[in-house]
Amino acid sequence: MRALNIAATGMLAQQMRVETISNNLANMSTTGYNARRAEFADLHYQQLTRAGTINAADGTVLPTGVQLGLGVRPAAVTMMIQQGALDQTGGDLDIAIEGRGYLEVTLPSGASGFTRDGGLKRTGDGLIVTSDGYPVVPDITVPSDVRAISINADGEVYAYFNDEVEAQLLGQFTLAQFTNEKGLEAIGSNTFRETAASGPPLVGVPGEDGLGALRQGYLEQSSVDAVREITELIEAQRGYELNSKVITAADQMLAAATQVR
Repeated sequence: MRALNIAATGMLAQQMRVETISNNLANMSTTGYNARRAEFADLHYQQLTRAGTINAADGTVLPTGVQLGLGVRPAAVTMMIQQGALDQTGGDLDIAIEGRGYLEVTLPSGASGFTRDGGLKRTGDGLIVTSDGYPVVPDITVPSDVRAISINADGEVYAYFNDEVEAQLLGQFTLAQFTNEKGLEAIGSNTFRETAASGPPLVGVPGEDGLGALRQGYLEQSSVDAVREITELIEAQRGYELNSKVITAADQMLAAATQVR
């Protein structure tokens, strides 16, 4: 009775789909979050009668054969690359990336991380860091006597002082892009890590070489579509129920077989 194992793989697949949807809905308000989608593939097939088998002395072959599938397996959980809406905050260190690109940060291990969360902060020494304290690359330090900060679309950071008319350039943010963004490894805290699948980071100036522009005073909202997620949640729930009914039907068939006298 293969139906028991086949339906069990279907229930596990729908369970994984529900978990993915649950994570999307939990991150509806996460800055710069891109929704994920669970993808599946069918399992190996048992070839009871192979297609093309000679079926007669005159060389007649079977056009289809008999192939029984053994269920479904998770193939991938793909990140859907979409631009989230820009939410105006007015913060002088809040920056949204309008277009492609990631801010590069330095992780505690010394390795590079990448994020689209532009809710930046300052340390006690004036160093610009993320909300988790990761320094943004390149290092930019804001003096304590700064009156205002201006960040233009090219990522240039200017500081205004009370006793000076002209603004002082403190540095310039850069952005990194990847050949395959979906190959990045999510490590939490809105941060990704480079992998062999993503390829190396291609660092450049915002607004050039296909990179997005920076918008000061804005944050990128999550790209999660709540209506679509709820619709897919209902589909996954119904799929789980149908697979459970298959198990019930298979159990009843086995019970009927054991009662034959």
